[in-house]
Amino acid sequence: MSTHSVEDIKRASAGLRGSLLESLADPLTGSLREDDQTLIKYHGSYQQDDRDVREARRVAKLEPAYSFMIRTRTPGGVVTPAQWLKLDAIATTYAERGLRITTRQAFQFHGVIKTELKATMQAINATLIDTLAACGDVNRNVAVSANPHQSSLHATVYAHAAEVSEHLLPNTRAYYEIWLDEEQVAGGPQIDEPVYGETYLPRKFKIGFAVPPYNDVDVFAQDLGFIAIVDTDSAGNASIAGYNVVVGGGMGATHGDAETYPRLGNVIGFVPVDALKAVATAVVTTQRDWGNRELRKRARLKYTIDDHGLEAFTAEVEKRAGIAFAPARAWAFEHNNDRFGWVEGEDGRWHLTLALPAGRIVDGDGVRHLSGLREIARVLGEADEDAEFRMTANQNLVIANVPAARRQAVDALVAVYALDIHRGASPLQRDAIACVALPTCGLAMAEAERYLPDLVARVDALLRRHGLDDAPINLRVSGCPNGCSRPYLGEIALVGKAPGRYNLMLGADHRGQRLNTLHRENIDEAAILAELDTLFARYAGERQADEGFGDFLVRSAVVAYRHPSNYEVSP
Repeated sequence: MSTHSVEDIKRASAGLRGSLLESLADPLTGSLREDDQTLIKYHGSYQQDDRDVREARRVAKLEPAYSFMIRTRTPGGVVTPAQWLKLDAIATTYAERGLRITTRQAFQFHGVIKTELKATMQAINATLIDTLAACGDVNRNVAVSANPHQSSLHATVYAHAAEVSEHLLPNTRAYYEIWLDEEQVAGGPQIDEPVYGETYLPRKFKIGFAVPPYNDVDVFAQDLGFIAIVDTDSAGNASIAGYNVVVGGGMGATHGDAETYPRLGNVIGFVPVDALKAVATAVVTTQRDWGNRELRKRARLKYTIDDHGLEAFTAEVEKRAGIAFAPARAWAFEHNNDRFGWVEGEDGRWHLTLALPAGRIVDGDGVRHLSGLREIARVLGEADEDAEFRMTANQNLVIANVPAARRQAVDALVAVYALDIHRGASPLQRDAIACVALPTCGLAMAEAERYLPDLVARVDALLRRHGLDDAPINLRVSGCPNGCSRPYLGEIALVGKAPGRYNLMLGADHRGQRLNTLHRENIDEAAILAELDTLFARYAGERQADEGFGDFLVRSAVVAYRHPSNYEVSP
């Protein structure tokens, strides 16, 4: 067991190299050395083991069934059909359980064994996608609204996000040396990191770009968020004038520790487009220098802001960026879900959003979604070089930029492979989010992804009983309090406490602008369903016109209005 702190490991890593090469070459174990398990995160991978067989292997005196999760860096979640086909091939060759779309618009591959880890990394890079900085104490995959109402605006915002992502990449060559066999530059390791420094950030860092009226990235859950402000000229032409800047969001918490908590970001002002990179750099470097490096659970930007004060933090960002924030511009969000089905873009091309439960794309148990999307990728790849696959921050998928002439072919494949879940699904099923949790996540305290279908079916049955079949209610399930599924922004959320037991959180809004509240602690499914049954009965009888479930719970004082002034986000 390593006695080194994460800060010590980073400092001594020679630019994130550590002894990864030696760990990978060790034939006696499927694991990496302890310190290298920390460093590999910066290369886009986590070491895990199959917790379903952990005890049986212990009894048999075998080491845990180690494997690795690999996460891609795909800003905005955009890949071409050709890249999709190659990633599909990687999943079926090296990984288990197909492809998985994350809430940060990336792919995750699960179950890659150590002896095939390097080959998998090289195969991913051969698609012109990499995994550098997909995990670790750096800026991670930049999320971008996948469902805007104007195609040209989406392209502009995506370009801005990709530019910020590229600018905030680590400079180290360790990734290329270890996985791609590039030779080390003469004179020793290069560790010049003008943005990150030798110890990188105190904790992970997340950025999201939202395009009103849709908040599908949950911009207030990001460490740094950008809300696109659209100007329209006298001829009716729309363009991005700049961005409102949001700082200090974050979902993670620790059970029973009041020093940790989810937090909504603060809007601190408006900046023009040409200030975007400078502001992003200033926020990141301020967090680098001001963040808590003694206590990791208090190291996220939200705690830095609360410890130093928002006014002081904003002034420091202005100084470092060489700008002064203008007053925030008006905006309005309608909801934080995806829009399903076909939508025509302003250029005459079409975009089809498909619902993919928990983002899992597999073949098996009567489901052939992996094969279906493979066929769609082949059809579009052969027909049109501008078609795209866009992963959403709600774990769904947009088949984007489809020529009108190809809609019929895509629709036929969607029907054959039963990818049209959104057409028959309830709003609850269509919009639900869950993290991976068991059996691979080492932090999981309870089931999430594997439990989601059964949970949705049981909650839907309650909704039908009360005539609420069409009520659009956001349900989110997390196996632990760290918040990968953004549970604290769910109107209903289950946060894992122990096997089969959850904290029931209630009362977020439908726009991602209000946190929910702990309603019942450490209860099992029977208690959860009984509580929801009672609340659904009240909602059915007492709700106002067009009133969301979370809003009803707040108005009727079932839950407290958890929105103190320092979290205020209204325009």
